[in-house]
Amino acid sequence: MNNSTKIYLPIIVALAVVSGMYLGQWLNYPEKAASTSANQKFSRFINYIDQSYVDEVNTDSLVEVSLQSILKQLDPHSTYISSLNYDQVQAEMRGDFVGIGISFFTVNDTIAVINTIPNGPSDLAGILPGDRIISANNKNLITTTTDSIFSILKGKPNTPVKLKVKRANQKRLLDFSLLRKRVPLKSVDAGFMLNDSLGYIKLNRFSETTYSEFKAKLNQLQPKNPKGIIIDLRNNGGGYMKEATDILDEFLSDETLMVFTKNKEGQVNKRYATSYGEFEDTDVYVLINEKTASASEVIAGAIQDNDRGLIIGRRSFGKGLVQREMKLGDGSAVRLTVARYYTPTGRSIQRPYDAGTEDYYDDYQNRYVNGEMKFKDSISVNKKLQYKTPKGKIVYGGGGIIPDVFVPIKDTQIEKDIKFMFEGGVMSRFMFNQLDQHRDYYNALSESEFLSSDLITYKMIEDFENYLGDFSMSYDFDSSINKLKIYLKASMAQQLFDDNLANQIIVHHDLMIKRLLQLKSN
Repeated sequence: MNNSTKIYLPIIVALAVVSGMYLGQWLNYPEKAASTSANQKFSRFINYIDQSYVDEVNTDSLVEVSLQSILKQLDPHSTYISSLNYDQVQAEMRGDFVGIGISFFTVNDTIAVINTIPNGPSDLAGILPGDRIISANNKNLITTTTDSIFSILKGKPNTPVKLKVKRANQKRLLDFSLLRKRVPLKSVDAGFMLNDSLGYIKLNRFSETTYSEFKAKLNQLQPKNPKGIIIDLRNNGGGYMKEATDILDEFLSDETLMVFTKNKEGQVNKRYATSYGEFEDTDVYVLINEKTASASEVIAGAIQDNDRGLIIGRRSFGKGLVQREMKLGDGSAVRLTVARYYTPTGRSIQRPYDAGTEDYYDDYQNRYVNGEMKFKDSISVNKKLQYKTPKGKIVYGGGGIIPDVFVPIKDTQIEKDIKFMFEGGVMSRFMFNQLDQHRDYYNALSESEFLSSDLITYKMIEDFENYLGDFSMSYDFDSSINKLKIYLKASMAQQLFDDNLANQIIVHHDLMIKRLLQLKSN
């Protein structure tokens, strides 16, 4: 296993766990009470420990450990969420949080604003990228921990915050008064015309706001009359199934089966497309990879099984279990698997987990060593789980969505590391320091000026190599200089403009996009 793969594993596991949390939210299966004897046995055991055990014991912690241990015996995606983490998980899946609307770094013990969320409280108040927030409501933020900063800046809607801000070239601190508001957490990273005929939309998860965000991007593209829409679901671990099926409804004709679920009693819940789709005659292309999971696989499976479009990329994760949230009364909750979902042809794409969670994730890791990331023929399929689409195409269940058009990983190790530095934030912090040296110049650039300017100089690349050296990372980027310049400029675009522009810079050099354009030209 290479170092890049090891780094990604915790992210992959987290995505797979979170992905199914809300897939069961539109189901209405009745809850059954656990057996009385089991309840009494567990409760009596905890009481014995609480009352009679020789040492002082935190029985709440024991219960949490017990819950986690029990859930591990069930399946890889049933999970426990503590009361401490519950609000954060809810905010991510709700698609917003209450705060002042900034992203920031802690730089030299001060809060440095990377950028403000458009039309958020800080943006409307006039706070700028590069500003340093010194205090909030008379509480000094210098040397304050990141967790404490979040708790200070977040709060209830419409509650006031008074900030003192240090701005470059200003001798005195600036005072700002603003109200905390609900600030969106974007689940759609980008939406733009790739060329004269193809629109491109990238989704990072499925939260409560995903369909409305996706629809807004479609509405922006519609006047440009795209002949095809690319839906990029790479690295998308899933989320709300309803948001996924609402998106599918835009592309599938009335009464087309999108997905169905089945619970332990055999009860089937089917979801069909309606007549409201506005892109039912538009070509559809879905990009997937090994980190595409859950609700993302619902979309890919429905498009593939209905012969509606092309699936391009690599085999998806293989997660077909539906979780539903069940609160435990103390602010914590469990996400319990209550059903399985099936694609329209009737296939389950859930990978086997009979041998336990560790084996389940080892099976995933084996993809990096068995050759399937580079050769389609190395993908293992279960011939007994073979299905046919209406047009006769053979598809397989039992282990993720296999793409119609396979695109291997061709990046060198250095190129993989460059991408990880971009996605993991290493590049972002470096770029903030670079921009901070000439803030007025960079902030004055228009989008067209930014795109046409050669802003990534060899001096900046040398600075980046030295920056990595400070963290004991040694690189010679000569062999991958073009890839590095692309991602450095995308990182700059994120901070000066937005993710949309950053993705425009990256996507034109993307192997899957290049493969799609090649298919279109033939």
